[in-house]
Amino acid sequence: MKSMTLRGLDPQLAAKLKEVAEQEGKSVNQTALDALRKQFGLDKARRFTEVHHDLDHLFGRWDEDEFARIQEKIDSERRIDSELWQ
Repeated sequence: MKSMTLRGLDPQLAAKLKEVAEQEGKSVNQTALDALRKQFGLDKARRFTEVHHDLDHLFGRWDEDEFARIQEKIDSERRIDSELWQ
């Protein structure tokens, strides 16, 4: 891989690059590479971009009460009975 240095980045462009990198959870370098690939038509098309929801009903979500009950049970199992360890 070749390395290059960009000179003459104005503060606004540098700030935007850092902002986008942070938003996307990427490094500034990766964000710059992605932008260059996209600009020059070298970005890879995503193969699996469609989001399906047909199985959502099989994966429930806990409401606050269920979560509290489950977490309480987990916490109680993690408590060490000091009498057993003497």
